[in-house]
Amino acid sequence: MRKSLEKRIFAHKILCIMLKRKISETLKKWREQPNHFPLVIMGIRQCGKTYISQLFAEENYKHVVYSNFIKQKRRKEAFYDSKDVDSIILNLSAQMRTAKFVPGETCIILDEIQDCPEARTSLKFFKEDGRYDIIATGSLLGVQGYGQEEKKQRTRKPIEQERGSNSVPVGYEQIVEMYPLDFEEFLWANNMNEEIINVLKRCLEEETPVPSGIHVAMKTLLYRYVAVGGMPAAVNALIETGNMGKVNDVWNSLLKEYRSDMVKYADDKDKPHIRACFNAVPKQLAKENKKYQWSKVESGGRGVHYKDSLQWLEDADIIRRCYNSNITGLPLEGNAIDNVFKVYTADIGMLVAMLGGTTRADILQGNLGGFKGAIFENLMADTLIKKGQSLYYFQKDSGLELDFLIRYKGECVPVEVKAKSAQAKSFSTIRKHPEKYGIKHFIKFGDYNVGRDGDLLTLPTYMQFLLDLEPEEVILETIDTDELTRMAREFLDQK
Repeated sequence: MRKSLEKRIFAHKILCIMLKRKISETLKKWREQPNHFPLVIMGIRQCGKTYISQLFAEENYKHVVYSNFIKQKRRKEAFYDSKDVDSIILNLSAQMRTAKFVPGETCIILDEIQDCPEARTSLKFFKEDGRYDIIATGSLLGVQGYGQEEKKQRTRKPIEQERGSNSVPVGYEQIVEMYPLDFEEFLWANNMNEEIINVLKRCLEEETPVPSGIHVAMKTLLYRYVAVGGMPAAVNALIETGNMGKVNDVWNSLLKEYRSDMVKYADDKDKPHIRACFNAVPKQLAKENKKYQWSKVESGGRGVHYKDSLQWLEDADIIRRCYNSNITGLPLEGNAIDNVFKVYTADIGMLVAMLGGTTRADILQGNLGGFKGAIFENLMADTLIKKGQSLYYFQKDSGLELDFLIRYKGECVPVEVKAKSAQAKSFSTIRKHPEKYGIKHFIKFGDYNVGRDGDLLTLPTYMQFLLDLEPEEVILETIDTDELTRMAREFLDQK
């Protein structure tokens, strides 16, 4: 078993360049934790979950047992009606004669776990047992009722009754989300070393221009990233061949797979609406007012017909909503308007692929016309998504609009994203009235170098990935209860 897994990983290494991924550090920290939970890696299809879990397991465990519930459908049988680890291991051993299950030395990988809800339930038993480390990977885990159709075929019980409330082992698993490559990972894939990235970090920190040679090269790499996106297969196609036609082939295959999932996992009544909502994303972003409008999905469309379908796409990690905030202040979550939002694709490459194969050449040649702004907005959304951030913007009926609102260094900071150097009228208006809107600092990304104009920090678009959006560390002072007791006694003694 181990040799076959080694061969499979080695073959994959030959076919694809070793892509350095940030989630590798997350996996290391997980394994180092005493009594760690089974790990569930969630994320959009083909973002690299299977490869990274196999590679990590191979490098850190003596024995690796791998099951893919889509390609190896019989493996599901090991989990049917099995309520303890010994039964599951016995059932798996019967199918995998050479597999070794050694306590403390074995990692069990449960790939495509969304196709076997019983395996997801079993994570509770593995946690309570504690003998084996479990890494589960899955797409569409946020979609309610995943795996329903097949389960309906093998049981006469109502699906809701059989699944019950224990299908997801709440409190017995650790969930991490994996994303397609962000721009920094794309730079690593292009052999960009840390010294160059450190130059960018210093220029941002000191608010000084990036050296000309590096600045030009970074703009070129950014446009390549926009044209290709962050899916590992697409990035590998670019690096290995330099052929955008190969990248186009990868994305055509990915879009076909995503649309296939909409048919496979969605309820019959929702399938056409899900596709319509998905296909409408580019034309929604093409509008001057990029608010997602049901009437633009299909003529006469209403939210009552499509809202569940759009939610399906969001739960499947295919799209992300950017909510309108009614004020420019914190907390952003508390000020968001639930039914007013824009929609972006979860990876910039997906939007470009949906616009057609020639769009990539147009991007690389800087020839996108009026749609360029929408692409660069989606790029900003892409950056924030891959930093684990929720998306917010600001818009008033008066016409005032800010592309994004972010929490940055403890403040609400507006972010403007421009393909050109021009400044939006709304941005200028709000800058003139800081007392009215409560805004002290502004950030603008565009086709220029680092600069400062009073309260406005201007940055080249390729620096988006350097924004530090981690929550501020709060250290609480120790309350001296002994001193409080002394004060209380003095007070009481005075009476």
